[in-house]
Amino acid sequence: MNELASMQTFIKVVETGSFSAVARHGASVSSVARQVKALEDELGIRLLNRSTRSLSLTEPGRLYYERATQILRDLANAKLAAKSFQDSVKGVLRVSLRVSSGAAIIPALAPFFKRYPDLKLDISLSDERCDLIANQIDVAVWMGVIPDADIVARRLSPSRRIVCGAPSYIQNRGMPKIPDDIRSHDCIVYTAPKYGNIWAFTKDGKEQEIEVDGVIRSDNAIVLRSSAVAGLGLIVVHEWMVRPLLANGLLVRVLEDYTVKPIDTEAELYVVYPSSRGLSRNVRVFVDYLLTLFNGSQDLGTIGVEDAKPASYFGEKAALVPPSTGSTVPVT
Repeated sequence: MNELASMQTFIKVVETGSFSAVARHGASVSSVARQVKALEDELGIRLLNRSTRSLSLTEPGRLYYERATQILRDLANAKLAAKSFQDSVKGVLRVSLRVSSGAAIIPALAPFFKRYPDLKLDISLSDERCDLIANQIDVAVWMGVIPDADIVARRLSPSRRIVCGAPSYIQNRGMPKIPDDIRSHDCIVYTAPKYGNIWAFTKDGKEQEIEVDGVIRSDNAIVLRSSAVAGLGLIVVHEWMVRPLLANGLLVRVLEDYTVKPIDTEAELYVVYPSSRGLSRNVRVFVDYLLTLFNGSQDLGTIGVEDAKPASYFGEKAALVPPSTGSTVPVT
């Protein structure tokens, strides 16, 4: 008995609901029935309840069907992953980015297109997570807890927020030395759901909450960053969002000895893609590029991917992490 062929036939019978429906694709009804019977004999259990009018799964049949479909899916993905090393990089890749991550990624895409000129990116920006399969998204960048679902997630950056401001603002208003000094400063406040005007500072295990206020409030991280660069106040922001601005002197860090949180939620950044589709070459090269971008050379805008050095630019070394369990919340 060809067990793999019998497994495939059994799955087709379950999904079509009859032997005759499977037989329409080139086999006889008796041949289809014999393959299923041979599989049952091999396993020593009945997989299907048969009547003159219908078929139904037994409990062992249901369990076998679930595992068998996963095995065939894994086999198909393994073939696709191996084949991807020979496939050319071309076509259209549909990408969904968080608004804040898009501001960091899009300006750094020139080296990627130089290396893969036949690949086009169809990019959408949204802070809402969508169903990747239903919306035909190949790759997405998400933040926060990754659902325990059919998602492959690779970490781009840990959860690390900092306080910063423009040199012109610091020159005019002074450099805060301790968190209490923040009370007399203009602070640009993020107003997305679950956020407020309390910044929690921690040092040596001691936490201090500071109520902040200022002339700008927004639910958009790009507005916060632009306002800070314009000298309108201090912001709490993910370090990867402003690393180039810090390197170029457009922003400076404040209270570097403290960790800061505007919300008691971790906000690691991940690149994700559906596990059910396997890792195509188009997906692989883009994911690899993002990992290099967030963990590569400080001058990525002028060099190729293959030349990227390991010195951290956007954050710590990327880690391959399993999906975490728990509810998801939109975090920025």
